[in-house]
Amino acid sequence: MTASSVLIFLFVFLILVDLIKNKAPKNFPPGPPWSLPFVGDLFRIDSNRIHLQMFAKQYGNIFSIRIGQRIVVLNGLQLVKEALVEHGENFAVRPTVPLSEDITLDKGLVASGGYQWKQQRRFALSTLRNFGLGKKSLESQIQVECRFLNDVIDKSQGQPFEPISVVNNAVANIISCLVFGDRFDYSNSYFQRLLKLMNEAIYLEGSIWAQLYNMFPWLMRRLPGPHKKIFSHWAIVIDFVKLKIKEHKEDWDPSTPRDYIDSFLSEMEKRKDDAEAGFNEDNLCSCTLDLFAAGTETTSATLNWALLYMIKYPEIQEKVQAEIDKVLGPSHPATMADRANMPYTDAVIHEIQRMGNIIPLNVPRMAVKDTTIGGYTIPKGTMVMGTLQSVLFDESEWEAPFTFNPGHFLDEEGKFKRRDAFLPFSAGSRMCLGEPLARMELFLFFTSLLQQFTFFSPPGVEPTLEFKIGFTLQPKGYKLCAVPR
Repeated sequence: MTASSVLIFLFVFLILVDLIKNKAPKNFPPGPPWSLPFVGDLFRIDSNRIHLQMFAKQYGNIFSIRIGQRIVVLNGLQLVKEALVEHGENFAVRPTVPLSEDITLDKGLVASGGYQWKQQRRFALSTLRNFGLGKKSLESQIQVECRFLNDVIDKSQGQPFEPISVVNNAVANIISCLVFGDRFDYSNSYFQRLLKLMNEAIYLEGSIWAQLYNMFPWLMRRLPGPHKKIFSHWAIVIDFVKLKIKEHKEDWDPSTPRDYIDSFLSEMEKRKDDAEAGFNEDNLCSCTLDLFAAGTETTSATLNWALLYMIKYPEIQEKVQAEIDKVLGPSHPATMADRANMPYTDAVIHEIQRMGNIIPLNVPRMAVKDTTIGGYTIPKGTMVMGTLQSVLFDESEWEAPFTFNPGHFLDEEGKFKRRDAFLPFSAGSRMCLGEPLARMELFLFFTSLLQQFTFFSPPGVEPTLEFKIGFTLQPKGYKLCAVPR
């Protein structure tokens, strides 16, 4: 047999193995009738994921695609709630994702599962509450950061400036105080660089290069490309976290914990006999990294969308400012207690979150047992992805889903109205644990900014809602002007 014959045989054999391995099980959700060997349907998915919306129209709100493995995609409020809430325990585990595994070794709060995840999530929630989550003490801390942010913006003297970096720094400082026990000045170039690297890494994690890595990790580890930046960027951020842990260990006093790291070090001493709970230094690094990254990225992106929507819709900005003036006056700092008396402002913030659509695809889950969803069978081990975008823009739930309309969250009397389809933080047992912090930050920062300034586009510039999409959906860089009120 010639060498060419051997190569042809191997090629045909591998294709047959791929076809047999990825054959759709009985009663599996429908999807594209054919896929390419090895890469599956990756070639069908455009950078903005418009094809996922097209598939939903073609195959229904539950469909399947192949990207290395078979993935079930859920669309619309009813199916997402059916999977993540009604059958939440069946989808409470994250699938193994090579990229994440190589960065965090499947440790931390995002990638872990089972007993360790439950212990770490419970500990993180209780610790964050101990340091002010949902309490007056954290509220005061955010108010202080609001003043720092306002001072920086005031220095622009009404001239055009790019707000994204200072907003990112302000939001990062809140979670930094909780996990590191300290904030970082806006002029700190090292911290600014960390935030920029983290933002770029998260953006690249949603790219086709990351998908290729997850499909062919053994190959992509050896090939150059943008995916290499994901690892180099996270390595620098991880080194920063490790340095902070080292500094904490040097002057750690178990009797007076200052932050999350101190509390974790104490828990490590208490839980030495419970290795499965994950209270060790490697997991401390991974959990701290998750809290820092998640606590910065999504809230800062939402606030940056908020300013962009305010310059896009100045009439809405005026209405928010009128309510602020009526309830707070020109200088009284907002508190969370004021939110009940500011329904229009609250509605605008919720509509920004809905239209901002920060996490369109949600973090994937995996079925831990055979489960029926929407009449279809989801076999054990199948990756499942609930698209939060399809819920936030569900045409059966929202009166004008593709229009920025704060009225979505107001009743006929102008009072705030909750909506079942408002799920920017996901749903079920693995919904975002930082939701209370994010809600507090969004209300206090947004209210403070519009109390102190009127924002508008630079002369001759028409604001657009252009975005860049990676793991999160963020506004593209833009400039605005801020005039003190």
